[in-house]
Formats: sequence, C-alpha cells, structure tokens
Amino acid sequence: MPTHFYTPPQFAKLLGVKPDKVLDWIHSGELVAINCASNPNGERPRWRIPDDEAGKFLLRRRHAASVVDRPGRRRPTIPNFTAHF
Repeated sequence: MPTHFYTPPQFAKLLGVKPDKVLDWIHSGELVAINCASNPNGERPRWRIPDDEAGKFLLRRRHAASVVDRPGRRRPTIPNFTAHF
C-alpha cells in the first residue's frame, strides 16, 4: 500500500517538468494515477500519483548506462613551426 501520494504539480516539480507533461503521461497511460474526485466521471479529475507507481515510472524511464568503455578522444597535436635563429 502506498504511503505517500503526489499531485501532478508536486511530481512535476520533483522531476523539473511542467504539470501539463505529467498530465500527458497520465492520459497516455504511461504514468498510473488515481482519480480522487467526488465524481470520477466528472469534468474535473483530481489525480493522485502513488509513490510506488512514481518509482516504477522513474525506473521505466531511466537511461541505460553505457556498458562499452570507450577511450577518450585525443586532440590532434599541432606542429610547432617556430624558427630558431
């Protein structure tokens, strides 16, 4: 059972995105949220995002670490054309 719920603006602030982006994720089904409105079929939903679902969402969207260890790039050397007199 979830111990904490986020509103879309709270979750957006946590991720550094706009609340509309969080609502888009909810409407697309990518982010699971609960409608806590008194009339669930009404025009104004009140979304709450359970903390466990927020964690699952973040795990699904994480960037996979690159497993290939690439050598660093070396800058080409510029020949020194100073004349010695």
